[in-house]
Amino acid sequence: MNITAGSLLSQINSPADLRKLSKDQLHQVCEELRQYIIDVVSVHGGHFAASLGVVELSVALHYVFNTPYDQLVWDVGHQAYGHKILTGRREAFPTNRKYKGISGFPKRDESEYDTFGVGHSSTSISAALGMAMASHYKGEFDRQHIAVIGDGAMTAGMAFEALNHAGVANANVLIILNDNCMSIDPNVGALKEYLTDITTSPTYNKLRDDVWHLLGKLPVGKRFTREMASKLEASLKGVVSKSSNLFESLQLRYFGPIDGHNITKLADTLQDLKDIPGPKLLHIVTTKGKGYALAEKDQTTWHAPGLFDKITGEIFKKPVDRPQPPKYQDVFGHTMIELAEKNEKIIGITPAMPSGSSLKFMMEKMPDRAFDVGICEQHAVTLSAGMATQGMRVFCNIYSSFFQRAFDQAVHDVAIQNLPVVFCLDRAGLVGEDGPTHHGAYDIAYMRSIPNVIISAPMNEEELRNLMYSAQLEENTHPYVIRYPRGQGVMPEWRTPFKAIKAGTGRKIRDGKEIAILSFGHVGNFVTEACKELISDGLQPAHYDLRFVKPLDEAMLHEVFSNFNKVITVEDGAIIGGVGSAVLEFMAKYNYNAQVKMLGIPDKIIEHGKPEELYRECGYDPSGIARATREMLREKITVTV
Repeated sequence: MNITAGSLLSQINSPADLRKLSKDQLHQVCEELRQYIIDVVSVHGGHFAASLGVVELSVALHYVFNTPYDQLVWDVGHQAYGHKILTGRREAFPTNRKYKGISGFPKRDESEYDTFGVGHSSTSISAALGMAMASHYKGEFDRQHIAVIGDGAMTAGMAFEALNHAGVANANVLIILNDNCMSIDPNVGALKEYLTDITTSPTYNKLRDDVWHLLGKLPVGKRFTREMASKLEASLKGVVSKSSNLFESLQLRYFGPIDGHNITKLADTLQDLKDIPGPKLLHIVTTKGKGYALAEKDQTTWHAPGLFDKITGEIFKKPVDRPQPPKYQDVFGHTMIELAEKNEKIIGITPAMPSGSSLKFMMEKMPDRAFDVGICEQHAVTLSAGMATQGMRVFCNIYSSFFQRAFDQAVHDVAIQNLPVVFCLDRAGLVGEDGPTHHGAYDIAYMRSIPNVIISAPMNEEELRNLMYSAQLEENTHPYVIRYPRGQGVMPEWRTPFKAIKAGTGRKIRDGKEIAILSFGHVGNFVTEACKELISDGLQPAHYDLRFVKPLDEAMLHEVFSNFNKVITVEDGAIIGGVGSAVLEFMAKYNYNAQVKMLGIPDKIIEHGKPEELYRECGYDPSGIARATREMLREKITVTV
């Protein structure tokens, strides 16, 4: 499908072109930009509602500020599509999130306008503040630094740490709070309530405008200073506030809230704020999905809907003619309810991912036993630890990549105290189009180094259920990691009876000769496919499913190394420090001598693309496993011409 930009947008190849337009033309630019995003995403896929909500902001920022000299930092990056289109990537935008195409997130080596790479939340204020402090040190006092952060991302501890520093730093930084009450799911917590109170107070809003306009007319000089004006503004606002403004209490000048979809008001306000030195915060109110009615109504579904008909709103589903395996996340979500109905001690925790993790099922059915704590992974882990001290069996569900933020809490608050918190690490391994910021590459390596921790991975849905069942049994007294990938499993009939699995026990999938393949987790299914291909070549590889990388099934490994001198390990995780490393450590401990090849994520950053494209690039898709096996057994294969 040939998608063309509108008459004005098609002329904008950089923000310099945008700045040539009159302010009266900005409304048309916004309409064309919004339509272009809808056209491309409906056909090619990607994140959707977040970027629609900041179309006007994207245009206003690049119109008013001298980017890229003025540094613009986007939080998370879901909202940066308009920014990418306006900064020279309009023609490449249909390749967004595709293999070898442009990234779905800001990325420093992609464009000079992408000043900071992001994928997870709440980093923008720290990054922009660091840039502003560096510019001040270098004497670049005319340089502007802008951080755009959503109200959902503002709940993270790192954002509060940065706000606390920004208020006392002598730096020229503007924080734009994009307030739409949403991250992927609706926002939660006291900050949301606070922002809602400010946003909906007609008295506060009227006084805000009156004060702002009044201060703009007062003569600032020897007898009436800017400091006096600031104090007058703060005191007048305080008259109608229930308490001091949160942001001004941190010594950030607060402006707003204003309508984030009024392009003229936005541009004028940003122009005014350029002349105010020091740290300041502009609070704008937007609607996620703005301009596409269905996305405005159901913002969670339309966060990243996949391909759809932009006219009817029908989201296209791949046609199937037989029952399909469920997603691992849904198996987790439904199994949580089953287990909780049997065990009243079970609690579910997730940091802002109730839909992504499918804990939403339990939150709907058992709202007193399942909780979304906001984008606060560290808090989620220590909250779970606190509950565990009181006898609760807590399942803390965090995406593998995001769990990295809570490593310290996993060590100090869980492992050292040997509390039986169950960490369900969703999206473990290569996740696909979201790319390197979301790949769950490192959890095996860093968790394996921590004492007391059990680390497991299911090969299929039945195994996931049984591992969850085993983790909540009273006999388990240790922290317990269950990692599983994004996407579908392999069992359409997955709701099987629970069976306990003893920690540190693997299983033999098939007997074989000459070579053994050891797999960990879902990639065992890739090995099964590779074995079918190898058997047709007359080869007979053995296949073992480790199930646990800590503790290892030493009895099974003794069997392997007593019978095979050629071994391949396969994992959907970083090779360095991962499953293959654990097997080599076992070999060294018991003085085995064998040829071992490790397949997994190599020591490099893996970019975005479809999962099967990335598995192939890393060499552990079924064909890659079969190829590695043939190479190790090359002398046994006879080629007849």
